[in-house]
Amino acid sequence: MSPTKKNIEVDVEVLWGEFFKDRNDENRNNLMEYYLPIVKYTAERVYVKLPEKVDIDDLISAGIFGLMDAINAFDPERGVKFATYCTPRVRGAILDELRSMDWVPRLVRARAHQLVNTTRRLEADLGRLPSEQELAKELEMDTDEFRRLQRDATAVGLVSLSNNLDIEGDKDICEIDIIEDKKSEDPIIEAQKRDLKGLLTKGLTRAERLILVLYYYEEMTMKEIGATLDLSESRVSQMHSSIIARLKAQMDTRKKEFSINK
Repeated sequence: MSPTKKNIEVDVEVLWGEFFKDRNDENRNNLMEYYLPIVKYTAERVYVKLPEKVDIDDLISAGIFGLMDAINAFDPERGVKFATYCTPRVRGAILDELRSMDWVPRLVRARAHQLVNTTRRLEADLGRLPSEQELAKELEMDTDEFRRLQRDATAVGLVSLSNNLDIEGDKDICEIDIIEDKKSEDPIIEAQKRDLKGLLTKGLTRAERLILVLYYYEEMTMKEIGATLDLSESRVSQMHSSIIARLKAQMDTRKKEFSINK
């Protein structure tokens, strides 16, 4: 994500210097205006997966609060560009706002259940997963209407983790207390991943390591990485290809050495 042409003309280093010198509302607001395109871009990426009932302006408003928190907490000594640092915070603020809103109407929930039941019935009849065309025909919908239903059904899963549940008379239990953490990883596997990451990035320059981390871990595009590192998109792509080729060569060498030692 890169600022607009208008914002590029502003010397952001001067804005940060003024903010760190005096953390008043005016200096903070100048930075927020400069980085506002990041909020809008992030909100738009979330919005395309949500029902039409959701107002994108609400998402942008929530993202602005995330941006404000990121500005207040940012430490340039960490060696990470602010755009890289703030994007996850902005997205997190938007998702938190969605979870706190009861914006999924009963009709959407009912239609989501209808889609699930129809999918299961056709799967049993056909012996395979039905196609979008088959589902749309069964539900007597055109393609556009069916895709809206799919998008709405996906959004039904967003819930507030602070909702109180009444389980065996205990009303102090919330969703977050019982929800399964499907992303939780085995600590041994996590340690192995860290070791592998350290092995792969050993000998790379800081820019090369950042390209790998931003592309594979932060899932940023080549264009976004280029904006973050002040490089052209083609240069980032060229460096990425070179890095991958070197890593493959290193792995092949290690494989041969392992085979010989074995």
